[in-house]
Amino acid sequence: MKIVLIGAGSAQFGLGALGEIFASPTMRESEVVLLDINSKALSAVDKKCQAFIEEHALPTRVSATTERSVALKDADFVIISIEVGHRFELWDLDRTIPQQYGITQVFGENGGPGGLFHSLRVIPPILEICEDAQRLCPEAVIFNYSNPMSRICTTVHRKFPHLNFVGLCHEVASLEKHLPNILGVPYEQLHVVAGGLNHFSCLLEATYRENGKDAYPEILAGAHDYFESLPGASDFLRDYREKGDLVETEGFVAFQTDREKSFRSWVERGLFKAVIDLLGLLPITTDSHFGEYPGWAHDIVDHQGIVDFYRYYQICLDQAEGKIELVTRERVVPIMEAIVNDTGMTEAAVNIPNQGLIEGLPAELVVEIPARISAKGVRGVPLKPLPPAFLGLLQNQVAVHMMTTEAVLTASKKAVVQTLLVDPVVNKVRGLEDMVDVMIDRQRPFLDYLQ
Repeated sequence: MKIVLIGAGSAQFGLGALGEIFASPTMRESEVVLLDINSKALSAVDKKCQAFIEEHALPTRVSATTERSVALKDADFVIISIEVGHRFELWDLDRTIPQQYGITQVFGENGGPGGLFHSLRVIPPILEICEDAQRLCPEAVIFNYSNPMSRICTTVHRKFPHLNFVGLCHEVASLEKHLPNILGVPYEQLHVVAGGLNHFSCLLEATYRENGKDAYPEILAGAHDYFESLPGASDFLRDYREKGDLVETEGFVAFQTDREKSFRSWVERGLFKAVIDLLGLLPITTDSHFGEYPGWAHDIVDHQGIVDFYRYYQICLDQAEGKIELVTRERVVPIMEAIVNDTGMTEAAVNIPNQGLIEGLPAELVVEIPARISAKGVRGVPLKPLPPAFLGLLQNQVAVHMMTTEAVLTASKKAVVQTLLVDPVVNKVRGLEDMVDVMIDRQRPFLDYLQ
């Protein structure tokens, strides 16, 4: 098998993915190609990789290239994890410029105006990758880790409907971490179903495997006290300022003095409480991402927590060094194993076109859904009808996603403005066109294709 890692110059992604491939009996004899446009960073990852292979006498053949046509030719699996430009400098513009124009968005990475401009930057290079993949490896299964996940995937499937393009996100793993603590039972004793849109998904069913008893009432009853007991983002930032010593452990960045703490433990309590109490659902996205989509979220989120989380996230990514470990944490390697070995395993969350999987949403919208994985590929599992209020929130995002796709594929500045007009987060009209012009000017050369 041939596996291509796109964005492998990122040490955390490149070295992390390599360790998971090396740990898999099914995948470790593959040919792996590391691809990145940053030759210096790519060379550093490749050097560490070759030394690790030699040290552990591994059979994996690994090469590195900056040439996409070389990397993709006859690939079986492709994994994409890319950003364009300086991540936090551009993200700061995504967050703050819309706020300057009076738009009260939350976080601004995946939803709202910030999510739109992020999409407008990152989707075009991903479409270029997919165009080459359609020519050089049309049967390959392509996994995307880049955000904004659902907007990227919806656009790719509209442009290249025959590609095997699947979005993956780690957020669903929050259920494995939190539910056993809330219920006091191992996760393996639970059957859970979650779905929605990426970063805007909820737990829909939870039962005990032993007797089929509904566990959801107990989850809702215990969720408030449990999440209130967890340290907040401000706690992590304060501790860092006092101790200033970060390490990476068990896949997370944590304090040397307290290895159990992780910035991924932070829960957006204000929004969580509202969703639990008013909708009767538990979001699977435990940080502020869920609040990027509803127009009312800005009124109840923990704003200090968001600011502190953002700063702490920067610190963690700046200080954490990628390394190769022979472990499997991410979901992509087990999925590849299931395809190769035709196991028929169930995966908790993939991002694929709806095609009737969630009643009430259009076929072309990419949704986050459970799936069965076999030699036939990734096949979504239809959900029961969603609670009407949650379905309504998802339906509010349909036009946003469709118009984002339209804006990218037509390179239309007018369509960008129209995407903002249909977004429930946007409650201003005056200044929108000026704001788009400012963003295009500040984010050149990534947005100057828009006319």
